[in-house]
Amino acid sequence: MNLSDHERGILSGANGPEGARMAMEVVVEAARMMGADRLVPIVSSHIDGCLYHGDAGVLYCEKLAEEGARVAVPATTNVGSLNLLKADQVQLPKARRGMAYRLMMAHQRMGCTPTWTCAPYQTQARPALGQQIAWGESNAVAFANTVVGARTNRYGDFLDLACAIAGRAPYYGLHCPENRSARLLFELSGLPEPLLREDAFFAVLGALVGRLAGDAVSAVDGIPGPVREDQLKAFCAAAAATGAVALTHIAGVTPEAPDAASALGGVPPEETIRVTREMVVAARDRLSLAGSGPIDCVSLGSPHFSGDECREVLALAESRTFRVPVYVCLGRHTLEGLRTDGAYEALQDLGVEFVVDTCVVVTAILPQRPGVMMTNSAKFAYYSFGNTGYKPVFGTLSDCIRSAQEGRVVRDPEIWG
Repeated sequence: MNLSDHERGILSGANGPEGARMAMEVVVEAARMMGADRLVPIVSSHIDGCLYHGDAGVLYCEKLAEEGARVAVPATTNVGSLNLLKADQVQLPKARRGMAYRLMMAHQRMGCTPTWTCAPYQTQARPALGQQIAWGESNAVAFANTVVGARTNRYGDFLDLACAIAGRAPYYGLHCPENRSARLLFELSGLPEPLLREDAFFAVLGALVGRLAGDAVSAVDGIPGPVREDQLKAFCAAAAATGAVALTHIAGVTPEAPDAASALGGVPPEETIRVTREMVVAARDRLSLAGSGPIDCVSLGSPHFSGDECREVLALAESRTFRVPVYVCLGRHTLEGLRTDGAYEALQDLGVEFVVDTCVVVTAILPQRPGVMMTNSAKFAYYSFGNTGYKPVFGTLSDCIRSAQEGRVVRDPEIWG
């Protein structure tokens, strides 16, 4: 490893507390495992390991904090297992609740910014084009690379924290310009423009790209502008969930991809996949495990809903209340904005239950019984049955709102052609 004097000083324990030495040791060993010959300074980190999965993770973070570890760069926190603003919302046993709280507090003691959101790019902690970062949380990684043009690999739990403390990341993968060119090309020219502009299409396209691309960098050509950020958020989350996607060049949107040729680095793609309407419909249908009939709830906000999306729920509802619970997962920064303009109270009056600091698929919020969950999130649809036992039904946001008002699945097939 080609380490700088500063990095060697931290690794030896001469430059900083024992916690910083421990973190640097983790980063250096990870770099060796990945075949990197040096580290790269980073400007920010998003810490994914705030969600309680067992005592070992809690003890690891508390050990770092006790040994004086502090983040060297701005570091935001991903969702935890608790809603810290509404303690009784999560139905965890007392022991697990206590450990989940200790884990979240350990991150704060190390200087992390307590954002508790899977969408840190919606906060002020947004990186800039070309900046080197070390982010966890798959949708955030894909968004940072694809939409912002920052550079990060998919950093797993606790390595992202070690990078934040060290202020360094292994220089390999998507940190390197030569690894960011697309190998696959998804061509959308055969699809009707109304479908290409539909919000739900972006989630379905992301699910299709993730399944076919795996961990490969790909390019998507044929998306008409302008494209809204919430649409890109849905795409990135789906691609990162159904596959291991960390970067997709969307021609005309991704800063590094003014066109498909630029995304491909000027060389022909290894494979061109011409997306048909039949492929889109099949990808949509894979996101549902239940069809028609009653639903038990609607879950929105994976990734966390933005203020614009919350206000769209309000507009679509047209003052008609919901027959089933509608869970809206969002960050506390978004919640404050809704309180300011009165949308918070209006949504609550309709029957919305807000979930802050966490989400319904990663911790025990839903009633503990088999049920059917409707959602417009491909990520929720992909994970819900395995994590909660609820069978998902995927639909547009309009479908979800009408279904919540009727208490049963209501879907409009027209948008899919």
